[in-house]
Amino acid sequence: MSQETFALVVGDATFHLRPDLPRDIQEKIFEIAIGTDNALRHHLAVFLHERHPRTAHSPKPTALA
Repeated sequence: MSQETFALVVGDATFHLRPDLPRDIQEKIFEIAIGTDNALRHHLAVFLHERHPRTAHSPKPTALA
C-alpha cells in the first residue's frame, strides 16, 4: 500500500468524524489540509459548511403548505 492510499483512508475517516471532534481540532485539521492555498481555503470551507450537520441547510420545500 502507498502513502497516498493511507492518506485517503485516514482523510475519509477524519471527514466522517469531523462533526464530533472538538472545534480546535477541526480548525487544526482544516489549516493543515489547506496549507497556504487561499482558493482551497474558500472551497473547503464551503464544502464543509454545506455538509456539517449543525450548519447544513434544510431541504427546500417542494410545494407550498
